[in-house]
Amino acid sequence: MEIVEFSTLDKIQLEQAAQILTEEVPEGWPTFADAAEEIAELISGSDYMFLGAVENSEIIGWAGLLPQYGKVFELHPLVVRHDRQQRGIGSILLNEIMNAAREKGGLTLILGSGDEKPEGETSFANVDLYEDLPRKIAEYEPGTHATAFYLKHGFQVVGVTPDAYGIGKPDIHMSIRL
Repeated sequence: MEIVEFSTLDKIQLEQAAQILTEEVPEGWPTFADAAEEIAELISGSDYMFLGAVENSEIIGWAGLLPQYGKVFELHPLVVRHDRQQRGIGSILLNEIMNAAREKGGLTLILGSGDEKPEGETSFANVDLYEDLPRKIAEYEPGTHATAFYLKHGFQVVGVTPDAYGIGKPDIHMSIRL
């Protein structure tokens, strides 16, 4: 496996990246067209950086780094093909993105991750987060949600937007000092 910049990818590989996005995050990109449009829009920005994990000429995962403000960058998104998860690919991509952010002068990396599934996955799902939010953040449990991966890598929950995707479906804000 090698990590490459998206600028080196061909059309088929970009389509593979869109397919991964649709399959792994259908709540955000329910169709291939949605995912392809997102990628086209993101890579057209001159300050954005996207890295792909390539194996045998196929994209098996990818991550994006978006400048935000000051010394803050956003991880958006990080996805790994389902059949290649739990093999360290996401960790490698995350480390590469963090290094890239540091090289660009970044001090903080942020991300947002919605708990959008109808049944929810985290301790924030289907809960009134407006009641004693600081306690709920302190007692946060990721369950099966992707935020478990980020907590394992040193990210912290720094906030939440209640009902971002509907009643009881929050957006979870995380960050890490680079």
